[in-house]
Amino acid sequence: MNLKPAAFIFDMDGVIIDSEPIHSRVKMDTFHHFGLPFEEADLIHYMGRTSNEIFGEVIAKEGRHDLQVEDLVRYKHEHYLEVLQSGTIEPIEGAVELIRHLYDEGIPLALATSSWERVMDTVLDAFKIRPYFQSVLSGSTLPKSKPDPAIYLLSAERLGVAPKDSFVLEDTAAGVLAAKRAGMHCIGFRSPHSGAQDLSLADTIVNHLSEVPV
Repeated sequence: MNLKPAAFIFDMDGVIIDSEPIHSRVKMDTFHHFGLPFEEADLIHYMGRTSNEIFGEVIAKEGRHDLQVEDLVRYKHEHYLEVLQSGTIEPIEGAVELIRHLYDEGIPLALATSSWERVMDTVLDAFKIRPYFQSVLSGSTLPKSKPDPAIYLLSAERLGVAPKDSFVLEDTAAGVLAAKRAGMHCIGFRSPHSGAQDLSLADTIVNHLSEVPV
């Protein structure tokens, strides 16, 4: 049975844009550029977390006091933006259709992403979906990232709805945990490029965005 939430909150990476392969490539390029050893297979452990966290942990582990997290993050983001602005990136199948459907149903929409603000803005404009959202929020502007629930609680507050009446669409374990910590109904999406994520805490799990029960 389809449900009509009081509000619907979207994650972005892995839900609206198939960005993980791009992120992986650009992160590995960043590690190489700054001379930091890192195995690409270990990126899965950082999915849903910020670039600040992954670069900060690797710098600390390697004892590279000559490096600043901000420099690595800036380098990575600038290259990532170049790829996004190339015009070759498409939204995940069914994402824009789902956004439009919910909007047409009169359901308030929010975007809550761990991505940098400029990346968020680039995706919104590239896919021409900004007008559908009443709230857009980048985790880079908050003190803590997912699985901290702050980004979802603030999104619900901006939409003027109670967390318990809000639905969240997420594709990572960290994101699902953030949504549940916020007291929200979470739909887990098994995004094809998000790796083997543990979505077991989600209230519902779908394999395609056309299966989202709204």
